[in-house]
Amino acid sequence: MLHRRDAMMRLGRIGLGAVALPELLRAENARAAVGAAGQGTAKSCILIYLWGGPPQQDMWDMKPEAPEAIRSQFKPIPTVVPGIDVCEHLPLFARHTDKTAIIRSLTHDSNNHEPSVYRTLTGRINNTLAVPRNQRNRNDSPTLGSVVSYFTPLGPMPAAVTIPRPIGHDGATYAGTYAGFLGGRHDPMEVAAAEETNEKPTHSITLPDEVRETRLLARRGLLNVIEDTDRRFQTERGPRNLDNYRDLAFSMLSSPVAKRAFDLEREDPRTRDRYGRNEYGESILLARRLVEAGVRLVTISWMYIQKSGNVANVWDNHGPFEGLTGTNMLKAYYCLPSLDQGFSALMEDLQARGLLGDTLVSMWGEFGRTPKLNPAQGRDHWGACQSAVFAGGGIRGGTVYGSSDRDAAYPKSNPVSPEDMLATVYHALGLDPESEMRDQLGRPHRLVDGRPLTELFG
Repeated sequence: MLHRRDAMMRLGRIGLGAVALPELLRAENARAAVGAAGQGTAKSCILIYLWGGPPQQDMWDMKPEAPEAIRSQFKPIPTVVPGIDVCEHLPLFARHTDKTAIIRSLTHDSNNHEPSVYRTLTGRINNTLAVPRNQRNRNDSPTLGSVVSYFTPLGPMPAAVTIPRPIGHDGATYAGTYAGFLGGRHDPMEVAAAEETNEKPTHSITLPDEVRETRLLARRGLLNVIEDTDRRFQTERGPRNLDNYRDLAFSMLSSPVAKRAFDLEREDPRTRDRYGRNEYGESILLARRLVEAGVRLVTISWMYIQKSGNVANVWDNHGPFEGLTGTNMLKAYYCLPSLDQGFSALMEDLQARGLLGDTLVSMWGEFGRTPKLNPAQGRDHWGACQSAVFAGGGIRGGTVYGSSDRDAAYPKSNPVSPEDMLATVYHALGLDPESEMRDQLGRPHRLVDGRPLTELFG
């Protein structure tokens, strides 16, 4: 139990006096209760979210014996684990399958981006979403980073961060990408807003124009901030008060821990080269820096911003795109090459720094791709089967879980739902999927209705 005096001291040490004392007490007590449940031991998770839908047949579940119109135009290559093959354009990934668990039977029943993104990030089905522009709102279920935030005590870093930006386009940021009914306190920090929208990023660490950093602490004596904010939150009522966290952003601005973590210029140039000097490599490198600094869940939203400024979810490889067939899209730098390079560098770094056991790395998209190639030599939306990857965080490497049929069209064994995937993440982080969180009106909600894949651990 965290008592009031202890909480005030904690707030003073970390400089987060602008957050409600009741919130800190609740978070500490909830975390203690969850920790007693005997779940996983990972401290952080990096989710590489391959928005658009990565093709299982062209990456991690190749079917070289399938008919010509179905099998990949790429060749399978062996990996460091005998019997596990991957795509020839993932040669660096192939060196690390001794650290990975490849899921080949992830399945759900939607072939549309919006509901599939929502379900694979929240573990909930929402049949009211507008397609194609489903603006997020406070009635949404929370994204997995926000759920983790709910059970994480306050610290000098946010519990959840989304980089380089949340999923969104054409004026809307997708539902399922922030805290929804948990309120703004648990929104992931967003480094930038979704492109093609007029939104502002949640909990941005950009200093407001009217405030100079050198005047920040002088203007806001820390002790006064702690005491004044505590009094305000004790007297003000209503859930709307929990959505105003400008003071939290101010505290982040003055935190040397945060500034160091977000500053890639502090990295050795050779390290940056290993990850890749592009948005994907730098996002994966930044994710490593953030979990090192104490962020519990980092979501990387994989997308491509065209020269026109338009957003492209390039794993959606229908083709043609910028003169490329659907298959050749995968060979462009914004797909397989950057993923292969960045993932490999991340595995090497986590292992070298002693962080692999503490950091769960997860990779999936909103759905898979059709068995049959289309006329543009690409593949279309397919929720019935996709592949996903786990690594680190207590995962037993060298593992393949589940299987698909001959054409990678449907699960053949051990079907896995999106809810099971999220339950596995929560389990790895020490959160019981059956525990409850409460919305801003005090109503209870189970974390997720899924079964953690405990077979993957140990």
